[in-house]
Amino acid sequence: MKKMPHYILLLLITAFLTACASSTQSGLTGINRSQLQIVSAEELNTNAKTRYLGLINSAKSEGAIDNNSRTAKRVNTIFKRLVPHTTIFRPDAQLFEWEIHVIKSNELNAFAMPGGKMVVYSGIVDRLTLSDDEIAAIVGHEMAHVLREHSREKVSQELLKSSGISIVSAVLGLGSGGDSLLQQAGDVAFSLPFSRTMESEADTIGLELMALAGYDPNAAVTLWQKMAKASGNTGSSLLSTHPSSPERIANIQSQIPKVAHLKK
Repeated sequence: MKKMPHYILLLLITAFLTACASSTQSGLTGINRSQLQIVSAEELNTNAKTRYLGLINSAKSEGAIDNNSRTAKRVNTIFKRLVPHTTIFRPDAQLFEWEIHVIKSNELNAFAMPGGKMVVYSGIVDRLTLSDDEIAAIVGHEMAHVLREHSREKVSQELLKSSGISIVSAVLGLGSGGDSLLQQAGDVAFSLPFSRTMESEADTIGLELMALAGYDPNAAVTLWQKMAKASGNTGSSLLSTHPSSPERIANIQSQIPKVAHLKK
């Protein structure tokens, strides 16, 4: 294959990097930040789906999947009420493979993978005695990460930072290393904590989602107050990657008036 001239490669890279855009519509809360996304969403979602299937199968083999308890039924009911409202932020959300499982564990944690695969650990509901509204705050927060493609953005940032132009070249199909890129992207997507900006966006969009589904957005405040109180002796991985702080709670409180009227 004839080698592409350097100036054309640089032009392509420049065009690619400047074509950043917000992954979601702004909604009532006005989230409209441009995002760097140089990794294929399809590849990342496929990777996530494979990892999620492995996780769920492993949990099933250990008898840890909870389908029948009151906690599991509550989580699934809330999840189903929230999903239809995701299209407010992106019409293509109806094509996402939304799925949630409750895993029996004392861990105070919940997470979402690219493409809509989600897990809630029973401990976060049972140990914190969460109300339905507070569960909706957790599920809405994790859905917001999916809608904003924060994993894809974080992978893109890390790959660009660590590997520079050579990674962009690989993503564009202009060089070798595609397989190793995908593997690296998968590792980064499921291990790196999100930034404070991303966490704030997930909190904010999550408020609108839960209000649209008929849940009280004020419950997001009591949720994070409970998490902050529990953080002293739980070692929660949710708190280690999703820091709770007075600033976070204050931000949530400042956004509630924008969406409170949506609750019916």
